[in-house]
Amino acid sequence: MNLVEFESVTKRYRLGEVEVTALDSVDFAVRKGDFVAITGPSGSGKTTMLNLVGCLDSPTSGEIRISGQPVSGLEDRALDQLRSRSFGIIFQNFNLVPVLTALENVMLPLYLHRQPRAEMRRRAAAALASVGLTRFADFRPDQLSGGQRQRVAVARALVTEPKLILADEPTASLDTASALSLVELMKQLNTERQVTFVFSTHDQRLLQHVSRVVELRDGQLSSGKAPRAEEAGATIPLTSDSEVA
Repeated sequence: MNLVEFESVTKRYRLGEVEVTALDSVDFAVRKGDFVAITGPSGSGKTTMLNLVGCLDSPTSGEIRISGQPVSGLEDRALDQLRSRSFGIIFQNFNLVPVLTALENVMLPLYLHRQPRAEMRRRAAAALASVGLTRFADFRPDQLSGGQRQRVAVARALVTEPKLILADEPTASLDTASALSLVELMKQLNTERQVTFVFSTHDQRLLQHVSRVVELRDGQLSSGKAPRAEEAGATIPLTSDSEVA
C-alpha cells in the first residue's frame, strides 16, 4: 500500500479577481522507504504539493489518500491527529523556539501525544542521538550553528516516529558543507531506518543524491526519474556533530 496517493488532484487559489492553478490534475504516489525530491522553478507548485501531502491544505478537486484512507471527509480533529501521527516536518528556517534547549525543542511534538515527561525526554534524547547531537542537548538554538540547528529540526521531525518526513527546501539556509552533511544524514536515515522523505528543492547539491526526482512545471507533474547511475552511487563524507558548520 502506498503511504500517499494523489488522484487527479487540482489546487486553485484566488488572488483578487484572478484564479491561479497551482496544481493541475496531478497523479502522484509515495511508497514506504521512498527518498523523493520535488523540483521545479519558483511558482511551479512545489510548496503547494508538500502542503497537500502533509494535509496542511485541501485540494480544489481530486482525491488524496493517506495509507489508503481518503482525507477529504475528515473533520479538523481527525486531521490534526492524522498530521501529528503520520508526518514530521523540517522547515527551511528551522522554526526552533529560541528560549528552549535542543532537547526541549525536540520534545515539543510529543506534548500532543500526552506522554509522561520522562518518556518524552527519553525519546527526544534518542532522536538527538540519531542525528549526532547528544552532547548539544542542553544548548539553545543561538548557541548552535546553522547545520546543527537543522539537525535539531530533523530530530524533532523524527521524534514521533512518523510514517513520512516532509521538508521544504531543507538545504536553502545552509552553506555547502552543512548542506551536504544534512543530505548524507537524511540518506542514512532513509537507508538504515527506512525513514521516508519527500522534499521540495532546486538545490543541485541535494538533487544529485536522491533516488527519485519529480519535476513540476506550471502545476503539472513530469514522470518521476532517477538520477544518473554515477550520481545515485555517489557518496558524501558524513561530518561529525563537532564539525557541522
